[in-house]
Amino acid sequence: MGAPESKVMTERPPTPVTYFKRGKHSVPGTLDKSRDRFAQTGGMVRGGLARHSRQALAITALAGVSAFGLISGAANASDNDPTPADAAKAITSVASFDALAERQAVAEDASRYQRSAPTTSQPAATPPKQPTAAQPKPATVKTAPKPAAAPRPAWLIPMKGAQVTSCFGQRWGVLHAGIDFAMPSGTPIRAVGAGTVVSAGWAYSGYGISVVVDHHNGYLTHYAHMSQDKVSVGDQVKAGDILGLEGSTGDSTGPHLHFEVHKGMWNQINPDGWLADRGIQTSC
Repeated sequence: MGAPESKVMTERPPTPVTYFKRGKHSVPGTLDKSRDRFAQTGGMVRGGLARHSRQALAITALAGVSAFGLISGAANASDNDPTPADAAKAITSVASFDALAERQAVAEDASRYQRSAPTTSQPAATPPKQPTAAQPKPATVKTAPKPAAAPRPAWLIPMKGAQVTSCFGQRWGVLHAGIDFAMPSGTPIRAVGAGTVVSAGWAYSGYGISVVVDHHNGYLTHYAHMSQDKVSVGDQVKAGDILGLEGSTGDSTGPHLHFEVHKGMWNQINPDGWLADRGIQTSC
């Protein structure tokens, strides 16, 4: 029998085991510190997101990528990995980004405040006034001055417009020592001139209610048969002042004024001539 055929077995060489060398910066605690920095950076980023606008969002994303690179470098560092100084620069860069975002947010807040602040409106320019043509002044209408009141005459008729019913002279065999003026009862009787009242009322028989005025020139005037007297003894009167009202008291047949002029008391004279001397005309 022939010798048995030997089987040659080809063995695979063993697969070499590759051992990863711990990086010089992958010391215990480095990963934890990187995670802490990432958490701190994330907190600052979240704070920036809460306060600022969309511009801070882009800066936040850049900061997150930088932090992720730091963590990956800490886990897979090799002899050519960044040094701790490079990591510190990265953290400083992240902080710088956050500070920049802070400044930009402040600037944006200030800009928004300025836009919302009320603007003071400038007053509209007032167009210059156009010169107006001089208006002619209205002609001043001069009113005629009121005529001065005519001075009261010094002497007046005792009853203006009255009818003379009897003159001075003999009547029925008796001297009628005056002039009778007739008007409706109650007509005012006026003083013929200025003077002082020396008698008023029921003073003399037959004359009824009468008034005597002394004119201080030697003459007195007597007004008789009144229904009422309006003055008292001692009153100062002027021409035209009311002495009483016409009536029919005493020896009278009807309402009338019996008017006498005395040159000294009880020295009666014709009133017609005495009145005429003072500008007063009667029908006697």
